Amino acid sequence: MEIPQKNWNGKPYRSLDYMLRERFGEKVYKVTLNGGMSCPNRDGTLGTGGCIFCSAGGSGDFAADAALSITEQIEYQIRILSEKRPIRKFIAYFQAYTNTYAPVEYLEKIFTEAIEHPKICAISIGTRPDCLGEDVLNLLESLNRRKPVWVELGLQTIHEETARYIRRGYPLSCFDAAVENLRARGIEVIVHTILGLPGEKERDILATMEYLNRKKVQGIKLQLLHVLKGTDLAYDYLAGKFRVYEREEYLDILIGCLEHLNPDIVIHRITGDGPKELLIAPLWASRKREVLNLLHHRMKEEGRYQGRLYVKEKGAE
Repeated sequence: MEIPQKNWNGKPYRSLDYMLRERFGEKVYKVTLNGGMSCPNRDGTLGTGGCIFCSAGGSGDFAADAALSITEQIEYQIRILSEKRPIRKFIAYFQAYTNTYAPVEYLEKIFTEAIEHPKICAISIGTRPDCLGEDVLNLLESLNRRKPVWVELGLQTIHEETARYIRRGYPLSCFDAAVENLRARGIEVIVHTILGLPGEKERDILATMEYLNRKKVQGIKLQLLHVLKGTDLAYDYLAGKFRVYEREEYLDILIGCLEHLNPDIVIHRITGDGPKELLIAPLWASRKREVLNLLHHRMKEEGRYQGRLYVKEKGAE
C-alpha cells in the first residue's frame, strides 16, 4: 500500500533535525564524548584488530579527548559550538568505541554526569549488542526515566557472510535480542548500517532495510562505506578485491533504501564523511554538502520520498 507523499520541513525524508525540532521545540546539537572505553573486538576478548573498516580511533574519530572529564568535554564543545550562534539544548553522544563495555558503576558515573548537565536534553550511547548485560539494561532504563536515552547499535548488515568478513563478532540473533530487551524497557534504538560492503548487491542492502522495518527501530544511520588509511579494509581495497561506489551509484542505492524504509523511522545519518586525512576512497564523499544537495534535488525532481515503497506488515499498528 503506497502512502501519500511526505515532506518533512522541505526534505523528502524524516531527518534527525526535523525530529529534534518536533520533540524539543528548537534546534538541538550533539556533543561527541569519549568515555575512555575499549571494545571486545580490540582488547582480545573477541579479537584485536577491530572491525575491518575501523581506524585506530575506532568509531570515535570525531569524539572529544578522553583525558577530560565528561563535564569538561561537554563544556568545551558547547563553547565551540556556541561561538557563532546561541544554542540552548544538546545531546550527549557517547561515540568512541563501545560505550557500555565497562563496569556498570563506571557507566553510571559518566552517564549520570552527562544527563545532569543542565543543557543536555538527551543522551545517545553507541555500543555493541553483545555488551548489554542485565545490569547495564537496568541502568539505562533508570536513566531513561530522567531524560531520553537512545542506544545506537552497530549492525552494519543482516547478512552473516558479510558480518564474518567485516569481523563484526556477533550473530544476528544477538542484535535481535538486544533490540527486544531495549524496547521492552522503553529505550529508543538507532541502528548503524553500511551501504557498499564488499560482496553485497542492492537486493542485499534493501533486505537489511526491510528487516529493520520489522524490528520497529526508531532511527537509522545510513553510512557510505569509507576506506580509511591503516585499516584492514584498505589493504583489500588497494589489492583490488572490491570497488567502492561512484557518486551516482550511491545516490541510487541511498534513495532506494529511503523509499523502502518505514516513514516513521528517523534518518540520523544519510551518508557520513570519514576524516579527510585518513580517507582513501571514495574521495567524492568528502564533499558531503554537495552529495546532500544532489540527493534532495533528485528525490524532489523524481517524486521520491521515504516510505514510498514501504509496505506495512499485516496486523501492524
